[in-house]
Amino acid sequence: MAVPQRNPLVQPLSAVVGAALLALVPAALLTGAVAPLALADAGPFVRWMVPVTDAVAVLASVTTVGLLGLAAFLVPERASTDRRGEAVRLAATSATIWFVAAVLELVVTFADLAGTPLTAPELLGQLVSFTWSLETTRVLLLSALAALVVAVAARVSRRRAPIAWLGLVAFVGVLVKSLTGHAAGSASHEDAVNGLAVHLLGVVVWVGGLVALVVMRSRLGRDLGATVARYSTLALWSFVAVAASGTLQAWIRIGSPAGLLTAYGGVVLAKTVALVALGVIGWRHRRNLVERLATDPSDGRAFARLATAEVLLMGVATGLAAVLARSLPPVPDALPDPGIVLNLTGSPDPGPISGADWFLTWRMDWLFVAVAVLAVGLYVAGVVRLRRRGDAWPVLRVVLWVLGWALFVWATCGAPGIWGRVLFSAHMVMHMAVAMIVPLFLVPAAPVTLALRALPTRRDKTWGPRELLLQVVHSRALRVLANPVVAAAFFFFSLAAFYYTGLFDLALTTHTGHLLMMAHFLLTGYLFVWVMIGIDPGVPRWSPLMLLVILFATVSFHAFFGVALTGSTSLLAPDFFTAINLPWGPDPLADQHTAGEIAWGIGEAPTLTLAVIVAVQWFRSEARETARLDRKADRDGDADLAAYNARLEQLREEAERLG
Repeated sequence: MAVPQRNPLVQPLSAVVGAALLALVPAALLTGAVAPLALADAGPFVRWMVPVTDAVAVLASVTTVGLLGLAAFLVPERASTDRRGEAVRLAATSATIWFVAAVLELVVTFADLAGTPLTAPELLGQLVSFTWSLETTRVLLLSALAALVVAVAARVSRRRAPIAWLGLVAFVGVLVKSLTGHAAGSASHEDAVNGLAVHLLGVVVWVGGLVALVVMRSRLGRDLGATVARYSTLALWSFVAVAASGTLQAWIRIGSPAGLLTAYGGVVLAKTVALVALGVIGWRHRRNLVERLATDPSDGRAFARLATAEVLLMGVATGLAAVLARSLPPVPDALPDPGIVLNLTGSPDPGPISGADWFLTWRMDWLFVAVAVLAVGLYVAGVVRLRRRGDAWPVLRVVLWVLGWALFVWATCGAPGIWGRVLFSAHMVMHMAVAMIVPLFLVPAAPVTLALRALPTRRDKTWGPRELLLQVVHSRALRVLANPVVAAAFFFFSLAAFYYTGLFDLALTTHTGHLLMMAHFLLTGYLFVWVMIGIDPGVPRWSPLMLLVILFATVSFHAFFGVALTGSTSLLAPDFFTAINLPWGPDPLADQHTAGEIAWGIGEAPTLTLAVIVAVQWFRSEARETARLDRKADRDGDADLAAYNARLEQLREEAERLG
């Protein structure tokens, strides 16, 4: 009788969950994370199950992301193997575990918040009624739905593109949890949420990738070395992200060195020790093991020993993180009296703005600064790589790229970003700068061309950064979006839809809405400018004449929007601007009229610049085509002209015969 094979996911996942629970229990007892609540207590079982289900859900979710990422981007496939299919089948299993754990976490978290035991008959009705209205349970529900989608779709997905999309869905299902816990209620709300999101991003790639490697190790064979080397590069980036964001999170919650002497600080120190140990193991992993596997790719014993120790430490760190999410930090989660501005926007009242403030006042949003620094750093690194191998890259493009991101930082962290949270006029300056001026610098810098020239090509048909970029550039979706008519319509109509619906109010009052708004402004503006003057490879370019027609049509619509806003008699986002009631600010409707004037005035200069660039490119294109035809005529004795004249002569002779 055949002996059923054990699922390769069982042992690694059991080990990492066991390590998480071993760390969770003493840490929870130390911090009082599972102590009875003062007002209403759902019982010890519920109190303990909240961090336990959280730890299991996190570990199952990152394993799911790791397996899908491994299948889509890291592991080579050969004619005799089905590694991708095996990884996806295991991802479906881990996603199922994630879904079950997430549903249990949702139930026990609601019971804990309501102070209602699980055996109470009214619990189910309350859960159905209030799950979506409470932010904590709403986020848990979204995470559970993401797990369900992945668990179902992964059972039928075998092609690489759907697997990559499922990995993205799972990734979002993990990151959405950064909106809850102490990050969501912190007095440093935006920094805390941003830090936790980056922290989770690093943890997902680091832990999920390693668990996936351990699970798939026996199936990788001689490709183990190449796969581990690729993972090691991702792990290094993840370690930097986890360390930096963890330091930010700890500082926000502890506030001073004295906070380290509290129970909360003790758990933070324990997690720090685990992180340092993981960094040391990862350094040895990259320094010694990758070289050994390059020599003997099939020797996985050393990798198994090192990876097992690393996985167990990751489990410990995850258990400690689950305790910290439920423990009270030394720094209070919220100020006693935050004020209406801080309560609505997450930022303090900046006070009246002066002329000098437009250039001298800053409030750094570290997420936007980090994005800009990373973009500039990667671009410069690509240029350096080209120069080292003897290839040239125009200095002007580097200057444009740096200036574009510097302007982005000013728009988001300078006066437009600060006063744009409370004044419509300042918000419009930020909008116009990010959506219309920043892309004018970034697009001519040709970042896609630089990346395609600088990034290495993979020879084993896996998707590395270069291959993924090519997939995006030549995708059907981009072919539709990069149609100039579609891009222009999307640019304008999404602008109108944003301001004349509840999306504007959502962007003003929620951090998630604010981030999505900034991403939308930048991406739609970049796409519109790219289809007009972009020099990067992509979909076929339209004729300059048609581009100018579309451009001036878009200008007309944009001017109409500005005029409509200037002459409006009703206030946009009235609930927000009425509630905020700035004692020093202008009348909200008058400020809205100023915003319309800014949209009309600032929008004209970038459009004129675009038109000039399109005309210059048209002239240069015609000049190049004329020069090409002249060279061809010199080579063949102007054969085209001779053939044309001969054809005319033939037509004349036929006309004479018929006449």
